[in-house]
Amino acid sequence: MAGQREDVLDPGMIAERLKSELPHWIFEDGWIKRTYKTASWKGTLMVINTVGHLAEAAWHHPDLTASYAWVEVRLTNHAAKGVTEKDFALARKIEEVVGWNPGAEGGSLDGTPSDPRFAYIKYDR
Repeated sequence: MAGQREDVLDPGMIAERLKSELPHWIFEDGWIKRTYKTASWKGTLMVINTVGHLAEAAWHHPDLTASYAWVEVRLTNHAAKGVTEKDFALARKIEEVVGWNPGAEGGSLDGTPSDPRFAYIKYDR
């Protein structure tokens, strides 16, 4: 699936855009990164599978590191050798889906119960 080569974004622009668009993400060592805290291994696996689905659908694949109660997502465009618009687009989608908290929205979807047995992700407040 060859596409046009993406332009690498300037580090200063990356930092500014992260601050305004993705405040929980950082720019470090040529990657944009975000660590999601989860409630348990079950939540960690759910985040990994969600990110995997989104990445495969986008045909743009992050590096992941995981432990019992966290997942680190790292994005860079390997072909372009730097951070591009693709990385920002996928990061926004990951943030939207993983961070979705229907219980905070109201409506007919309640979200997960506050009972720790059902905890999933530790939402940013």
